[in-house]
Amino acid sequence: MRSIKMVDLQAQYARLSSEIDQAMKQVLIQVDFIQGSAVKALESALAERYQVKHVISCANGTDALQLAFMALDLPKGSEVITPAFSYAALAEVLLLLDLKPVFVEVNPATYLMEVSAVESLITANTRAIAPVHLYGQMVSMEPLLALAKQHNLFIVEDAAQAIGSQYCTPGEHGFAGTMGHIGTTSFFPSKNLGCFGDGGAIFTNDDDLAQRLRSMANHGQTVKYQHDVLGLNSRLDTLQAAVLMAKLPHLYEFEKSRRAVAARYDEAFGPMDVLEVPSRTVDSSHVFHQYTITCKTAPMRDALKLYLSEQGIPSMIYYPRPLFLQTAYQQVVSLPISEDLCTRVLSLPICPELDVEQQDYIINNIQNFIQKSQ
Repeated sequence: MRSIKMVDLQAQYARLSSEIDQAMKQVLIQVDFIQGSAVKALESALAERYQVKHVISCANGTDALQLAFMALDLPKGSEVITPAFSYAALAEVLLLLDLKPVFVEVNPATYLMEVSAVESLITANTRAIAPVHLYGQMVSMEPLLALAKQHNLFIVEDAAQAIGSQYCTPGEHGFAGTMGHIGTTSFFPSKNLGCFGDGGAIFTNDDDLAQRLRSMANHGQTVKYQHDVLGLNSRLDTLQAAVLMAKLPHLYEFEKSRRAVAARYDEAFGPMDVLEVPSRTVDSSHVFHQYTITCKTAPMRDALKLYLSEQGIPSMIYYPRPLFLQTAYQQVVSLPISEDLCTRVLSLPICPELDVEQQDYIINNIQNFIQKSQ
């Protein structure tokens, strides 16, 4: 049996090497390194695939978030409501831009922003809501969009973990990152659509915002050496775009494989009263960037993680500490669900390259651990 990895990029490359090598070779032949044809092709392909008017590629997912909030040009001190159970990039960007993250609680079953808790946090200083589509499925956007419209707020979606997730209710339709004013995503190598380094993109249906974002990602210029706004040097490398273009046709296949692994895990772990398998929202599809279980207790989670490591099975804790307890983002708030989840969640391998033998090995070892611990 091959060694198990959280993300088996070696196996993925071995499978797609001819397509990836040819795409990268074309860039080298054309000496097309900055803002090359593959970048333009990728932006067009993503816009068509996810039915959004504008896609602006950039250097990484954090830059995508920073550019999004720079383009909105919110007054200093403006409040942005966002979940505390999340990665640090969004809160980091807000503070760098002299904005204030206001942390909201998450749903204990889906791990997503608890939309019903958002309205009570809106003040005269609130200017935006920033939902995070965590682990591969979308926050309930329909009531969030209505709330934003009611209070005249912007919505910036962090879709770094949910590219391809589709929202479909009787009232609203769209893909992750395309339903708010601006959406962002990441092409970090471990993402469902990942390049061979850093990369990111921004989605919007607003023509004015798109023009501003594209300019800001290129030093604030629309015409060379004419700088109309303050910007960044945040261009997606053409070689990375070529890798992404080679992988993009396989993304549906990747999603299908992830869902198949998730279904096997559900079947195996669902009957266990000491584990909770990931809940699916009724609002969107799940692309399973992560398969995250919740253990009954914190000591059990830590013991299970250690046991799996001893058996050669990797696992990860996303996330070990809520943002409001991080030194850089510390706030005095009470979000007990977020705190509790950080002590009990554990993410298991679910990459498309995880074969049946590896899946069985993971399932059997978790079942053995549960049996021994009871």
